[in-house]
Amino acid sequence: MQELINTRRRAGFVGRRDELAAFRANFDTRPEDPEHRFVFHVHGNAGVGKSSLVGELTRVARERQALTATVDESVSSVPEVMETLSRQFARQGRPLKALDRLLESYRRRRYEAESAASLAQPEQGPTAGSLAVAQAGLVGLGMVPAVGALAGAVDPAQLARGTDQVRATLGARFGKAEDVQLLRDPLQVLTPVLIAELDRVTADAPWIALFFDTYERTGPFLDTWLHDVIASGRYGSLPAHSVLTLSGQGTLDPNRWADCADLVTEFPLTSFTDSEARQLLTAKGVVAEEVVRNVLRLSGRLPVLVSTLAENAVRQGSSDDPSSTAVERFLKWEGDPVRRAAALDAALPRQLDEDTFTAALTADASRGDETALYGWLRTLPFVTGSGGIVRYHDVVRVPMLRLQRTTSPSRWRAAHNRLAESFARRRETAAAGMARWEQREHDPWWAERLEETYHLLCAEPRTALAQALADGPWACSNGGEAARRWARAIAEAGEACGDDTLRDWGGDCLAALQDERRGIEKLLSRLLSRAELDDQARADALMVRAECLSDAGMYDAAIADFDQSIDLVSDRPRPYTGRALIHRARGHYEEALEEHDRAVERRRHGVRSYWHRGETYRMADRHDEAIADFDRVLSIEPGHVWALVSRAQAAHSQGRSEAALADLELALNIKPDHIWSLVRRARIRHALGDTAGAWADLDRAKVLSPLNAWIVGERGESLRQEGRHEEAIAEYDRALELDPGYAWALGRRAMANEALGHQTQALADLERALALNPSDAWAATQRERIRADTP
Repeated sequence: MQELINTRRRAGFVGRRDELAAFRANFDTRPEDPEHRFVFHVHGNAGVGKSSLVGELTRVARERQALTATVDESVSSVPEVMETLSRQFARQGRPLKALDRLLESYRRRRYEAESAASLAQPEQGPTAGSLAVAQAGLVGLGMVPAVGALAGAVDPAQLARGTDQVRATLGARFGKAEDVQLLRDPLQVLTPVLIAELDRVTADAPWIALFFDTYERTGPFLDTWLHDVIASGRYGSLPAHSVLTLSGQGTLDPNRWADCADLVTEFPLTSFTDSEARQLLTAKGVVAEEVVRNVLRLSGRLPVLVSTLAENAVRQGSSDDPSSTAVERFLKWEGDPVRRAAALDAALPRQLDEDTFTAALTADASRGDETALYGWLRTLPFVTGSGGIVRYHDVVRVPMLRLQRTTSPSRWRAAHNRLAESFARRRETAAAGMARWEQREHDPWWAERLEETYHLLCAEPRTALAQALADGPWACSNGGEAARRWARAIAEAGEACGDDTLRDWGGDCLAALQDERRGIEKLLSRLLSRAELDDQARADALMVRAECLSDAGMYDAAIADFDQSIDLVSDRPRPYTGRALIHRARGHYEEALEEHDRAVERRRHGVRSYWHRGETYRMADRHDEAIADFDRVLSIEPGHVWALVSRAQAAHSQGRSEAALADLELALNIKPDHIWSLVRRARIRHALGDTAGAWADLDRAKVLSPLNAWIVGERGESLRQEGRHEEAIAEYDRALELDPGYAWALGRRAMANEALGHQTQALADLERALALNPSDAWAATQRERIRADTP
C-alpha cells in the first residue's frame, strides 16, 4: 500500500522544477568541484509543500543510487537522530553495527538509574538518574568544559579544573566508570563513531543523502551539533560524498551558519503560482472552472490545501458558501459521512497508529471496517508519516481542531477523555509489573503518559494542569529530551484547546530548555514557582533540583533543597541518600552513613538504599559491613551486576583476589560487555601475574569503547606496571587527547616520566594534575618526593 501511495503522490507532484533541477544537477558535480553544494536548505511557511519537496528530493537521490535517511520531529535528541539514521541504513543493507552497540550501551546506562550510582573512583561516571545533569545540569551550570556555543566563553584554566571536578562529583554519586564520558558528553563519544560508520558502510556508494525535515521543531537541539558535524571537524570528517538537506519554516541562524554560505543552497518556498496550482488540479481531474476558482480562492494556492481540496472536489463540485474555510469545504466535499466523521475524529490525537485511530472514532465513524478506513486516511495528502505512525499537517489539523472545539464543547471534552483513557490503558500495559519509580524511568511508559496528559489537558485544561505539572520533576530527572517532550505536550494542548495559560506555560518551559547553560535548573525553578504544586510535587521538584546541584558540586545549595524536600515529605529514602552522597563526596563518611541509615529505615522496595550504603562503607574501608550490604542487595536481586562488582572490589581490598575474580566472572556472565568489570578484572589479573588474561580484558574493553579515555589510561597503567614506560606514556598521551582534564592520567604519566629520568616532565605533569584537583594528596606527595630527590 505504501508503494502505491508513494507512486500516486509522485505522479501528482507539480511545481518546484527549479529546485528539483538544482538538486539533481548537484549529483553531476564531484565533491571537489567548487560548484558542488553539500547542504540544501528548504524553508517557507507551513503548508507550502516543504515535506512534499523533501520526499521528491529523496526520490531524486535514490535515482542516483544514494543511500538515504530522513529525520523528522518524531525525535527529541541527537542520540535519537542517530538511532533513526542507523535504522534506516540497516533497512538498506548497511547496518551501523559499532554505533548500534554504543547506542545500546548509552540507553542501558541511562535507564539503570540509581542502581548503578556512586562508585567513588575518579574515572567513574553518571548513572541514568543523572542524565538531567550529565547533559543539561552539569553543562547548564557551567561545570563541563566548553561545548558548542560555550566554547571560548570561560577561562581555559577554569574549564580544566571543571573537568576534574565533574569527574569527582560524578564519581561521588554515580558508579559506571566506562560511562563518564558517554553520559557526561554523549555527542563527543557517539558522533565520531557515527561518522566512522558512515565512512565504512558507504565507501562503495556513490552518494549519501541525509534529510532533516520539520527543522523548526528539531533545530533547537540539533542545530549546533549538525553545524559542527558539517563544518567544524570537531567530531571527524563526514564522507565527501555526503549531501544534507534541512527543511523548516525559518532561515538558518546567521551567527551559526555564516561560515557555511559557500556550502549551502537555499530553496525558499512560497505558495504555488496560479499556473502551478491549476496544473495540480488538472492532474487530479479538477477541471470545472467554477470549482477551480473556488479551490484557488479557498486555498490561497497553499500547496497542501490545493492538494487536499483537489482530492475531493471532483466528487461533489463547488459549494456556493464563500465563508467556508478550506477544511470545512474539504469535509463538505467528502460525500461518505463515515469517512467525513473519521477525518475529523482522527485530527484529535497528535499522532496516529491504527489502535489510536480506532480509539479516536466516535459512533458516527465506527460503522465501517476500521482497518480499511485507516488505510483510506493514510492516502490523504495532508496525512504523512512512516513506520506505522502518521500525523496530520498542521495547516489542516489546526482548523479541524478549532471547528470541533467551537461546534460542540461537550463532544470535544468527551472525545479527549476517551483518548486519555485509551492512552492510560496503554501506559499501564507498557510498564506492567514495574514499581512506580521504575515506570518513570521507562521510555515506553513516558510516551503513553505524555499522550494521556495531552488529552486530559485538552478536555479540562485547568483541572488537569496540576497533575501535568507534577510530572515535570520526573521529566527533568530523565534529561533534556524528556523535559522537552513534556513541555511540548503542555504547549500543544494549549494551542489545541485555545487555553493561553497552557500555551504560554509550555512555551516558557521550552524557551528555558533552549538555554544550554542552565535549562534544567531554570525549568525546575519555574515549576517551584507554581501555586498548583501540592506538597508531594513540590518535594519532588526540590529533590530533583538538589540532585542536579549536587552533581554540579554545588553542595550547600543542594543540601538546602534536600532539607526542604524532606520537610515537605519525610518518608522517602531518596533525599536522605542524596544528602549522604554529598557528605561522602566531602569525605565525611560518618555523617554519610547516618543519612544512609535513615534512607534504609524508609526503604519500602528495591535495593538502592542498601547498595549506596554499601558503597560508602567500602570507601570508608569498612569492608565487612560493605559486603554485608552487597549481600543484602544480591539476596533481593541476584543479578544485580553492580553489587557483584562492588563486592568484588571490597574483597580485593581485603586481599581475597580469588573471591573478587569469582564475582567479576558472575557479573560478566550476566553482562558480557560490562566494561567496568572487564577493566577491574584486568587489574586483578595483572596483580596475580596473569598478563595475557589482563590484556585480553583490556583489548575487549577497547573494542567496546574505543574513545573511552579511562580505558586508554588503564592500558597505559598496565604498560607502566610492566616497565614499558615509553609505550605507557604514548597511551597516557592519547587518554589526555580524549580528555585533557584527566588528572589521574597526568599523575601516572608523571610516574612513567620519572622512571625514564625525565624529572622535569614528571613535575610538570604533577603540577597540572594538582591544578585540576588541588585535594589530590597522592599527587602532592609524589611532587614533594620528586622535588626532594631532584638536585
